[in-house]
Amino acid sequence: MKRLAGWMTKPFTNLRLREKLFLMFLLGAILPLLFFVLYSYQTIKSELSNQMYTSSVASVAQINSNLENKLDTYTKLSATMYLNNTLRAYLTNNYTQDPSLFVDAYQYINNTFSNMLTTNPDIHSLSIYINNDSLPADGIYIKRIDDAFRRSAIYRSLLDTYGNVRFVSTPPVVDQPPMFTLTRMLNISNLDNAYGILTINILESDIFRLMEKETAEKTVLIVNDQGFIISAKDKGMLNRPLKKFVPDTFPGKLQGRFDSTYNGEKMLVVYNTTKFGWKSVALIPYNSFLAKANQTAKRIFILALISFGIMALLIYITARLFTKRVEYLVGIIRRIEREEFEHIDIRPLGRDEIGQLGNVLRKMSQRLSNLISDVYKKEIDKKEAEMNVLQAQINPHFLYNTLASISSLAIRNSDQRMNKMVTDLAKFYRISLNKGKNQISIHEEIQLTRYYVAIQQIRFADLIRVHYQIDESVLPCPIVKLTLQPFVENAMNHAIWDDKLGINIMIKACREGPDIVFKIIDDGMGMRMQEGRTSDQELPSQGDALSGYGIRNVDNRIKLLYGDSYGVSIFSRLGIGTTVTIRIPGR
Repeated sequence: MKRLAGWMTKPFTNLRLREKLFLMFLLGAILPLLFFVLYSYQTIKSELSNQMYTSSVASVAQINSNLENKLDTYTKLSATMYLNNTLRAYLTNNYTQDPSLFVDAYQYINNTFSNMLTTNPDIHSLSIYINNDSLPADGIYIKRIDDAFRRSAIYRSLLDTYGNVRFVSTPPVVDQPPMFTLTRMLNISNLDNAYGILTINILESDIFRLMEKETAEKTVLIVNDQGFIISAKDKGMLNRPLKKFVPDTFPGKLQGRFDSTYNGEKMLVVYNTTKFGWKSVALIPYNSFLAKANQTAKRIFILALISFGIMALLIYITARLFTKRVEYLVGIIRRIEREEFEHIDIRPLGRDEIGQLGNVLRKMSQRLSNLISDVYKKEIDKKEAEMNVLQAQINPHFLYNTLASISSLAIRNSDQRMNKMVTDLAKFYRISLNKGKNQISIHEEIQLTRYYVAIQQIRFADLIRVHYQIDESVLPCPIVKLTLQPFVENAMNHAIWDDKLGINIMIKACREGPDIVFKIIDDGMGMRMQEGRTSDQELPSQGDALSGYGIRNVDNRIKLLYGDSYGVSIFSRLGIGTTVTIRIPGR
């Protein structure tokens, strides 16, 4: 997983900072913008769908209510015929004995049917099919129940109806308007034996008027309980099953909605069912009411593109302004890397974090230049100190052989003082040379000082009195060799002001916290302090004619080895004496 993540982020990692910032800001701007556009479109679409559904439910419910009233009206008309006892008597009378009686029957039938057709113009025709062979059939109002009628859908729909009304779709007839048929068995006196079958042919236009105003943006259909289309704007759909046009099955509820297709177009189907089992169905194309949503979405999308372009431009300018200063700082850092400090002049970059970084970089470059200069000078001082050490280190074998020859000559001449002086000098150089090493133990440094003092006491006798106060815990610690001897030599050569009294020198060594402090104290003539200083005297320069390696030489070697916090300091009063303090780390 980590390898895959690394492989995917590798191209992004290698991009320049400006490109990374541009991409990140761009993604941070475009993602919320896309979310806003999609959310707006979905919200508008949902609201329009709900509004259209609510409107369609109300209109379909109104159509359904009007349709029920219409069908109730037709049912009541059929009931007047069903309950008409006079009509029943004429239809069931036997006319074989007196055929002239059927004239009265037809006179009544013609008057009754003509009045019904006149008062109900939506009724195209009405007929009664009878089994009474004694009553002649006129083929208009009175018809025979023959084998062809028994095979018809009207007759089959009346099986087991017991006098209840049935509405049947009527096949189209050439040169006749579309219609549907109300049929009912006339069996008021005997439910098991009907004396006739009533059929009322109703014009489809009467039903279509109920929904004519609703067909502007949607398709409204009236479907009977058998699933056949009874009324529609497109008359080619009449008497055909709804499944041929809407393939999806209606849910089991009496009213509701579902999505389907019609003529290859996605539709919102809203339906309601009457008490007769008929359905009022509205087919609303989604494009019809989502067109506004699509137009609004297009406008939002165009505005989003314009906003996106403006944001991209602003983001690019911001990223360029930001990275331009960073690139400038990178160029400065590369100059510092090449140690081109003389060409570095960082201009002000503002007060933000990059500007603060530029200020810090300016100070850092100045300090780095100073540090390099200081290190360079210290390296020069170190080389000079090493040169002085090399100059001071005489070939040991030559020196030891020479001192041995002098010692043998002194013994041969019975000169013990010279023999002791030469022996102490040999021991002094044996320790000081130390095979070319720069550091010795404090114990060896004290011994080296003792040998030097012993040699000088042969010369000065009792004029030089040296005392030691050494903390034994510091003896194993390392120290730069020939640290104490130059100051003892300096006191002997420059601090004696009375040839009879001589000088006292106190050498102390102790711990102060983590450091070791040496003090060389003498009661000689002292030195005059420089004006403006009240404590430590400045060290003499290397040009001063002082003994041994020189005081500044010792201070430089200590600082080079241990750091600037260590070294030599001098305190002196004219006529009182001098105190030299040497501080080294106590490790």
